[in-house]
Amino acid sequence: MECTFVSVSPLSDFPIQNLPFGVYSVNGESARVGVAIGDHVLDLPALSELGLFAQIDGLENSHSVFSKPYLNDFMALGRPVWRAVRKQLQEFLSNDSHPVRQQADKSLVCVELSKVAMHLPAKIGDYTDFYASREHATNVGVMFRGKDNALMPNWTHLPVGYHGRASSVVVSGTPLHRPNGQRRPDASKPPVFGPSVRLDYELEMAFFVGPGNALGEPMSLEQAEDCIFGVVLMNDWSARDIQAWEYVPLGPFLGKNFGTTVSPWVVTMDALEPFRVAQPPQDPQPLPYLAGSSATPGGYDIGLEVHIKPHEDTEYHLLTKSNLKYMYWALRQQLTHHAISGCNMRPGDLCGTGTISGPTEDSFGSMLELSWSGQKDVVLGASGVTRKFIDDNDVIRITGHCQGNGFRIGFGECVGQILPAKHI
Repeated sequence: MECTFVSVSPLSDFPIQNLPFGVYSVNGESARVGVAIGDHVLDLPALSELGLFAQIDGLENSHSVFSKPYLNDFMALGRPVWRAVRKQLQEFLSNDSHPVRQQADKSLVCVELSKVAMHLPAKIGDYTDFYASREHATNVGVMFRGKDNALMPNWTHLPVGYHGRASSVVVSGTPLHRPNGQRRPDASKPPVFGPSVRLDYELEMAFFVGPGNALGEPMSLEQAEDCIFGVVLMNDWSARDIQAWEYVPLGPFLGKNFGTTVSPWVVTMDALEPFRVAQPPQDPQPLPYLAGSSATPGGYDIGLEVHIKPHEDTEYHLLTKSNLKYMYWALRQQLTHHAISGCNMRPGDLCGTGTISGPTEDSFGSMLELSWSGQKDVVLGASGVTRKFIDDNDVIRITGHCQGNGFRIGFGECVGQILPAKHI
């Protein structure tokens, strides 16, 4: 299928096979829902007024749904509606004789990406972050507990996670300040207060929940598949020194809550369907509620990269090349485990994967691993600049895509800059 409405480069993240959803505005006008195609954004409220979605069951008031500055209302409608909207958009974009094409003024239904401001895709009521990469969990365990006790006893039995801070999730391009907090650089002395000196990125992806489940009603793996709306890139910024001092006995707090960055375009699971792959073998076999009966692979082949632009330089330098397919616990397993207690998941809830590290050093998904907890320098290109952790005014950029035959399903960028700490 080819888009004939606007030109799309084979190297674009947003071909007709993708059509990710996001929230955008132009020149300070009200934010609304759009879909990315090539270097443009389709305005869904404008297409609604032209009747493009009029025949979709369950979307009787499409203009109202798409005029909101968030995707929650659309996420709540479920997979049949999501698929029908995507199908209508593909037909509109690929068929020159489509009836809506005949009456559509391109300048009213389409705007250049370079002219828009992007916003958070959803009102995030709750945010949970998992710890689903075996390679990452093992690396961290070896650093702090040794090889013989790298993984905690529960890790291969359940997707470990924690509840994060939804209010500090920000959209790509939003700068964040280095956090202040307590740290204990010398174990023989009392803790000190001040800015973190071991600030880190974490290469992650995250999914948005769609319809969810009622309070007290567990969710099966099959139901979880249907409840995942789509996926974004995510950087779960971490203050490693603050985290190390505070995390016992209750887990992450100030070391994580100062900011989490997500990419603005939500790539649907239907767009990712051709890129399913088997997830890593799970040993021991998960309990039945996490094993399920589906023969459909639970992994996704999504290549991921992290680049840093140090404040001393104007160029980006590659830090990490990884892939979502390395992740031990699948997205559907994460969501199923989250809801198995009867926890009610709601439209727009965000769930992060945890750091995605691969089997080789160049695929480690954090500075903590690349510098091995600050024991060695990470050399950035030929300039001679090195890092153990992130300096003030450094910029971190995460990108990712699936490679198809003559097209790619991309996610855009997840970019954030660390500004100096605010002093009190």
